[in-house]
Amino acid sequence: MGRARLLKATVRAMQAPVFAPEVCLKPDNDPSPAPFGALAPNAVQAAIIALAQRTGLKRGAFRPMLSRVLNLLRSGPLDVKYQGGAFRFYHQGSATERGALLNPDYNIEELRFLRAHLAQGGVFVDVGANVGTYALALARDVGAAGQVIAIEPHPVTHARLAFNNAASGYPQVKLVQAAAGAVDGELLIETDGDNLGASHIVSGDASDKAIRVPSLRLLRILEQASVPRVDALKIDVEGYEDRVLTGFFRDAPPSLWPRVVVIEHLSKDEWQDDCIADMVARDYAISGKTRSNTLLRRG
Repeated sequence: MGRARLLKATVRAMQAPVFAPEVCLKPDNDPSPAPFGALAPNAVQAAIIALAQRTGLKRGAFRPMLSRVLNLLRSGPLDVKYQGGAFRFYHQGSATERGALLNPDYNIEELRFLRAHLAQGGVFVDVGANVGTYALALARDVGAAGQVIAIEPHPVTHARLAFNNAASGYPQVKLVQAAAGAVDGELLIETDGDNLGASHIVSGDASDKAIRVPSLRLLRILEQASVPRVDALKIDVEGYEDRVLTGFFRDAPPSLWPRVVVIEHLSKDEWQDDCIADMVARDYAISGKTRSNTLLRRG
């Protein structure tokens, strides 16, 4: 199918009425899921993904519509390679998985910033790892001699992360199924709407969809992982970043303070303390900002 015909067919499908499919949260928790590659895009799906990646259709406004088109062609997740890792993307129920599937440059500014401060044997910490679009993308940068600590509490998201890591074959990635928090104990997390990647810590009244998960201080997680230092850290925990970082910087030895930090600032209005200002006061400098994240460098 030529590019022009494919584009017209895609636009027609996007304009057609579509009944939203039920978001499935169970297949990735199957104890014996289909091996990676079994759910590779079919020929038409692959053509649509390639078209999106080459054009403006990869932008956020078009992604939900394209996701519905892909799901009409064959429902369910898709197995693809992304940033060197192997991923099974459940694109219909996760904005993160949808973005990485359709945009090869998803979060590329942040990834380039982190890569500039990572080398073979390095240590990367991913707080709120989701399905691994940072952790697995940077695993090859630290290599077999390095360490990636991927922290993700949601049981469904963590199962997807574990599958993707196993499919990618990265033994240097250590998975932590817990929420990073201010204290060791438990926290409640819940998901608003059908975007699994937007799961967040409950700080007020919990809904009946809330899930109880273990919580560990970031310092304890790093001590248990026996990391000698942290070269780069990314944190995206939907407005709970201050509760994770303020206590960490107060209690951790400076030898464990990361050289660079990427922190999501979209939910900073929910912070109790300005953790970016706290880092600046500790000799971090803001190196740049993207739409979603602030990039900081120490010293």
